[in-house]
Amino acid sequence: MRAVTWHGRGDVRVETVPDPTIQDQTDVIVEITSSGICGSDLHLIEVLAPFMTVGDIMGHEPMGIVREVGREVTAVKPGDRVVVPFNINCGTCWMCSQGLQSQCETTQNREQGFGASLFGYTKLYGQVPGGQAEYLRVPFGNTLPIKVPDAPLDDRYVYLSDVLSTAWQAVQYAGIPDGGSVLVLGLGPIGDMATRVARHLGAGQVIASDDVPERLARARRNGITVIDSTRQADVVARVRDLTDGRGPDAVIDAVGMEAHGSPVAWAVQKASAVVPDMIMEKVMTVAGIDRLAALNTAIEAVRRGGTISLVGVYGGATDPLPLMRMFDKQIQLRMGQANVWRWVPDILPLLIDGDPLGVDEFATHRVPLEQAPEAYANFRQKKDGTVKVLLQP
Repeated sequence: MRAVTWHGRGDVRVETVPDPTIQDQTDVIVEITSSGICGSDLHLIEVLAPFMTVGDIMGHEPMGIVREVGREVTAVKPGDRVVVPFNINCGTCWMCSQGLQSQCETTQNREQGFGASLFGYTKLYGQVPGGQAEYLRVPFGNTLPIKVPDAPLDDRYVYLSDVLSTAWQAVQYAGIPDGGSVLVLGLGPIGDMATRVARHLGAGQVIASDDVPERLARARRNGITVIDSTRQADVVARVRDLTDGRGPDAVIDAVGMEAHGSPVAWAVQKASAVVPDMIMEKVMTVAGIDRLAALNTAIEAVRRGGTISLVGVYGGATDPLPLMRMFDKQIQLRMGQANVWRWVPDILPLLIDGDPLGVDEFATHRVPLEQAPEAYANFRQKKDGTVKVLLQP
């Protein structure tokens, strides 16, 4: 089959690789019809590159059609259309029963000290082949795939794999009071969707910050109040003007480790491109390497007693935080990988009954799998108005 494979920093290729096969009798083989490129995929060709291996198959936002099932699979059958959550979980352990599928005790990577395995996402999370490919082996066929109805476009359901569930959890963790205010930092796919979910769930004032004109225009068209800057001083001043001088009830950091405006951390991340991976792998597990500009902006912007929901990916082990400031402001902080299946019962009915979140038109680009390298480059460089790309084998 053809698949998108990792070959180094900034280097992804489409290659022929062996087809996946049934390895356990609860496995299913899915023929992929759409698979998204995620902002966190860009981390794999940047700062998280030391944890990758040449030939790793990328991608963790797939959906498609079941083509083969193991003997013990009864929940789905060949021909069924399914979405595959990005975190691999059994659905039956104690953590899964608590709605913490991202901490699944069956697939936790204990030797690495990390949570549940993820499709297409580094040796820290199991080094499981991903879904930017023609076919994907999906374990736990009775509990992991999300069975969905047929639709004219995959777009109606594909975002259940990550974007919708991650944005939904970000808003839930933000704890926005009914009619309250929220600031979303970053208008990439997750930040954009978080603004839509926040409005749908009752936020009275949704504000977003970015410096990419196309992203700002897209949010403005959806009725979001935008701040056309990412500089901390600009964002804090303008958001306070919009919230009676207090700051918003909640801030969602949808930027993460590669925020602009952190020169020291940027220098460390740049150095990782020339330091051997074995050394950087060790350094990153004991050092603070994140650019914290977005998180620091969130800490300054949120009102006293407010909540920060951290959904952008961070990778540093000892990043410095202004704990005196956080303590003084009585900030609540929630974070973590999305627990996809925790939110499916809330989100799926919305998609079946209509399109209140605008998923049908959410993708800016739909391209053949063979064009993945160009699509990655455009997304990485924010060219051609690229916000959300769906690869279609």
